[in-house]
Amino acid sequence: MRVGLTSTIPVEIILAAGHTPVDLNNVFVVSPQAGRLVRDAEAAGYPRNACSWVKGIYSTILQHDISTVVVVTQGDCSQMQAMMETLADHKVRLIPFAYPYDRDRTQLKAQMLRLIEALGADWEAAVAVQERLRPLRAKVGRLDELTWREGTITGWENHLYQVSCSDFTGEVERFEAEVDGLLHEASERTPLEYRARIGFVGVPPIYSDIYHYLEELGVHVAFNEVQRQFTMTPALECDLLTQYQQYTYPYDIFARLEDITRETANRQLEGIIHYVQSFCFRQIYDHILREALDCPVLTLEGDRPGGLTGRDKLRLEAFAETLEARRWSRS
Repeated sequence: MRVGLTSTIPVEIILAAGHTPVDLNNVFVVSPQAGRLVRDAEAAGYPRNACSWVKGIYSTILQHDISTVVVVTQGDCSQMQAMMETLADHKVRLIPFAYPYDRDRTQLKAQMLRLIEALGADWEAAVAVQERLRPLRAKVGRLDELTWREGTITGWENHLYQVSCSDFTGEVERFEAEVDGLLHEASERTPLEYRARIGFVGVPPIYSDIYHYLEELGVHVAFNEVQRQFTMTPALECDLLTQYQQYTYPYDIFARLEDITRETANRQLEGIIHYVQSFCFRQIYDHILREALDCPVLTLEGDRPGGLTGRDKLRLEAFAETLEARRWSRS
């Protein structure tokens, strides 16, 4: 059975139950019909000022005939509960999953046990899957290291393989083979040259071309904040419960800030792009990030899937020039 998920959840449980995880975000955003999926949801009654990710996921579920979906109702998107209820008449089995705001271990384990019961798995099998995935997660962590230490992996490649750790593209062995192939290819590459080195924080962008455009500008994305959290590599040696307790994305902003601040220093980032999604509550975090970070921050807001707008490109170009000028002034 294919099990859809609206955000990163304990994927080990889905795999332990013998099912195939499908990250609906990834299916939606890479679809050549992504814009139409948003419009289809609006035609079904979704308002214009609802998040495009939510609308896209709604239509993706129906288009791909996914009959079981794990919906993160706390710790991801405030609109997901409403989306879940709009699917009530479509014969979709919906399994809610809530990350406790305060990271309470008892509550988090209770949520994981509910998911285990709903999918027909058991805790020991999920732990065994975690052990199986640990070397693969470490390999993706190595890709990340090559991105910022060696410059032989691009920001786009780093983004793609990290964000895919939410479901391992539904085919763990095939995904691992692709990672192995990229690691081998990277060993024969010449390090990138760039005019600026930045971090990308916030939810993964809905834009299809932002990483490629930054590469054209000579800007190297050496840190993908939320995507790196999807890999679970910061908690690689932890037990299964602690792994999801230390995962920063679904909880408060302050653990995220610690991670961003630490990695900004470790990776010697010269600037930060904070991506925010239109109509998302996480936009409120922007001023907290700006006050906490000691480097230039460009806030970029996206709405619908597709390419960057001309205005976005101008802003990115100006940001690249600013960072390059700062580098020269300090040399």
